[in-house]
Amino acid sequence: QLQLVESGGGLVQPGGSLRLSCAASEFTLEYYAIAWFRQAPGKEREGISCISSGRGNTDYADSVKGRFTISRDNADNTVYLQMNNLKPENTAVYYCAAGGNMCVKNGGPFYLGLEFWGTGTQVTVSQ
Repeated sequence: QLQLVESGGGLVQPGGSLRLSCAASEFTLEYYAIAWFRQAPGKEREGISCISSGRGNTDYADSVKGRFTISRDNADNTVYLQMNNLKPENTAVYYCAAGGNMCVKNGGPFYLGLEFWGTGTQVTVSQ
């Protein structure tokens, strides 16, 4: 089964930054919409950002707007999530997922039509 691989997580102090990467070795990410999700302990998984294929239209959850930036590097077949001004409540396992061409939400915090998932990378924001 085709799979994505996340990396770049770790421990960071409040106010710090991390850049997460989402890579695939067996298919080309630029042909798919790519979304980032996170799941904190005891909470549901939520979609936080998405970038479409083609024009690369982006979407962000309100909680991360202005602090997180999603981008693509098609030459490296990688999608990034730059996270700035991190807060303790951002502590979670972060996942990327690929599918379809556009970023479509379900009316709530979940992007639809995603077929391929990674296994996640832990982000911990703490003193």
